Amino acid sequence: MKSILRVLVLACCVAILSVSPGHTQTAADPSASYPNRPVKVIVPFSAGGVTDSVARLWAQRMSAELGQQFYVENHAGGGSNVGIGVAARQAADGYSLLVGASSFITNAALYKKIPYDPFKDFTPVSIMASTPAVLIVHPSLPAKTFQEFIALVRANPGKYSYGMPGLGTPNHVLGELMKVAFGLDLVTVPFPGGGPATQSTVAGHTPIASVALTSIPPLVEAGQLRALAVSGTKRAAVLPQVPTLKELGVPDPVPDTFTGLLAPAGTPREIVDKLSNTTAKVLAAPDVKQQLANFGSEPVLSTPAEFEALLKAEAAFWRKAMDDAKIERQ
Repeated sequence: MKSILRVLVLACCVAILSVSPGHTQTAADPSASYPNRPVKVIVPFSAGGVTDSVARLWAQRMSAELGQQFYVENHAGGGSNVGIGVAARQAADGYSLLVGASSFITNAALYKKIPYDPFKDFTPVSIMASTPAVLIVHPSLPAKTFQEFIALVRANPGKYSYGMPGLGTPNHVLGELMKVAFGLDLVTVPFPGGGPATQSTVAGHTPIASVALTSIPPLVEAGQLRALAVSGTKRAAVLPQVPTLKELGVPDPVPDTFTGLLAPAGTPREIVDKLSNTTAKVLAAPDVKQQLANFGSEPVLSTPAEFEALLKAEAAFWRKAMDDAKIERQ
């Protein structure tokens, strides 16, 4: 009888210790039940642009994969600073995410003060897509190649203007770097987005523009625009006949614009990894690849660590690029 009592007492002690705070064996995996309610996806741009389009395509597929709604909220303004600032103040629980673009990093180089720290306030989850910039001209411009374009502008200093979608965007920096590299006297005309800049060039008001590739291929095919060069290190699949700036000898051409997924700093690593792994699965689907190609983009699969490395590399690149392009901080 005494031995039975001793066993019972010992069992009770073990049970008490096993549930005591200082004796917990392993914490529950927060990703096991994630998500169990809708997930908000903040896009810091207006609806209809490439970042918004990629985010909505991804959110639709994530909803199907994980069984909860992923829904997009647009918070445009301030060159994307407004929306990114909103995302930085969200709870770090995996239920508020940010789908941003290269402005997430370029803004830190352009503005003296922004409402977020790209490295302290966010955890990188995954790169999602890459979209090149493209140099376009109105068909009436007597320049059919990049070399002819350079010669034409040099021969007519101050005569031509070029449109671009906002101060500090990769497209703006691309234009300014070309001006410096080739000694071009071009008048810079900022627009509130790539759509207005493109339409101005289609209409011939600004005969030159540097914009994202997104909506350009159909306009080139229809003869409404001429594409002279694309950014990045390889030709765009939708415009294979158009050379890259690297091929054309532009020193340090700007990288393609990325679209990427980020979470507020402090989001549990298990949730970050689950989001990253599921995103990779979504982006690998052939029909998703095709839809991204329709946006002029290519899917980019990455780990959180690879995305973090990209952000650090681009932070250094854009600081130098804006200095080289003589773009003043705002």
